Amino acid sequence: MIRRRHGKAARRRRWEGLREKRSRSIFLLPSLLTTANLFCGFLAMLLTVQGRYVDAAVAIFVAMVMDLLDGRVARLMKATSQFGVEYDSLADVVSFGVAPAFLVYAFALSGLGRPAWFAAFLFVICAALRLARFNVYTGVTDKRYFIGLSTPAASGVVGATVIFLQGAPPPHGVAVALAIGTYLVALLMVSTFKYWSFKEVGWAQRHPAQTLLVVVLGVMIVATNPELFLFIILTGYAVSGPVRRVVVGHTPAPETAVTPLKDTP
Repeated sequence: MIRRRHGKAARRRRWEGLREKRSRSIFLLPSLLTTANLFCGFLAMLLTVQGRYVDAAVAIFVAMVMDLLDGRVARLMKATSQFGVEYDSLADVVSFGVAPAFLVYAFALSGLGRPAWFAAFLFVICAALRLARFNVYTGVTDKRYFIGLSTPAASGVVGATVIFLQGAPPPHGVAVALAIGTYLVALLMVSTFKYWSFKEVGWAQRHPAQTLLVVVLGVMIVATNPELFLFIILTGYAVSGPVRRVVVGHTPAPETAVTPLKDTP
């Protein structure tokens, strides 16, 4: 009898060990996607140093895709964790804070003096504050909206601008406009404007054929001139928050917080 009990206990320990290994493998996939996000941000800075500004902007957009996937995969596989939240936020500070600020400074602001590099530094500060606030307010705010411009969208505005200008050194007037735009985008990240998050859209559900047709036509229109339409779409999204405030009015921000789960800021 003792031998049988020991045999059952040993099999149970082996089974529990296999379950623990399986759990670790599930958590590994979202972390690998977050690491890919971080790598793209680092790569964007390396390309910026080499003067390959358009390639650096493309790397930032790839980081946006990786950031979108890691949160979705973590929730789909029920692998959300506090580690994932912290790691994702640290990666986002690099990919959507430091990398786009470094890109816009090297591309257009380096010849404008101290106010210009302060604009780039303000972009980094506001991105970090935006991510910290997002983690605190996750689960409290309405999931349909972001409070403040999200950091991927803000970095997307920078990347789309560089691609729209085709990486060519901008004239002095355009550089000044980019410096002012950098200030504005940075402040929008820490603002209380509401932006549609697109989280409540049931993409996996059935939609009428008209909706599918509109989506296909939209993709085809963007494909005709991606540089222009990418710039228009992202800039329009950044402006939509203040416009919505004017049209709808102000809604007080939440004052309480709950434990955050991994999500896309």
